Amino acid sequence: MGNRKNILYLFDVDGTLTKPRQRISEDLKNFLLKEVKSRVKVGLVSGSDYSKIVEQMDGEETTNQFDHVFCENGVVHYQQGQLKKTESILTYIGEQTLQRVINFALGYMSKLELPAKRGNFVEFRSSMINICPVGRSCSQTERDEFSQFDMQHKIRAKFVESLQNEFEGSKLSFALGGQISVDVFPTGWDKTYCLNHIPKESITEIHFFGDKTLPGGNDYEIFNDKRTIGHAVTSPQDTKEQLMKCLNIV
Repeated sequence: MGNRKNILYLFDVDGTLTKPRQRISEDLKNFLLKEVKSRVKVGLVSGSDYSKIVEQMDGEETTNQFDHVFCENGVVHYQQGQLKKTESILTYIGEQTLQRVINFALGYMSKLELPAKRGNFVEFRSSMINICPVGRSCSQTERDEFSQFDMQHKIRAKFVESLQNEFEGSKLSFALGGQISVDVFPTGWDKTYCLNHIPKESITEIHFFGDKTLPGGNDYEIFNDKRTIGHAVTSPQDTKEQLMKCLNIV
């Protein structure tokens, strides 16, 4: 690893390295940790918490081989398996605002008619509130059904618009999260937050790979940030193909 360039390849997880909420394939895992990591530094940035990232990366042994793991948009930072930094949305916005958001979201979702509704509609994380109209307890089949329904009826996009109108001036931001949810976080706590933890003296270039790079997606800000070179991908396979071109891997 001594010949690695001082370049960081930073990856979103859902839709970029894995299918939504699924484990990374053995092929892509080996490719990243053998071919890519031998050439450049590698990192993960996700809106999910550490335990979900570990699950999707097929365990802590794999996760800890990444030079940086930025959980919850980088508000929680691990470096080679060691926790380096963590912040709290509760400390930042306070209990009153937190409850206003949760109460509004639950009221809004109670009026939605969807193909299915299950449990765990609101998930509190260190850096954000994750709101899920179908409920995070849904099965994979129900997740896929909602995703198709959402693409047709723009359920989450309309939800984001309502949240933005309700909490205008609150210093909160709202974005589509993964395949089925909406992320609520302090303005500036999007994925660009993770860039604050990357030392400029040891990293000369940052490439970011993500699939939600259009306006409203949770990769949009970091994809367009002047500190990164953005790569829009459509699937884990597309990520691998773009990496092979970028790094001239035959």
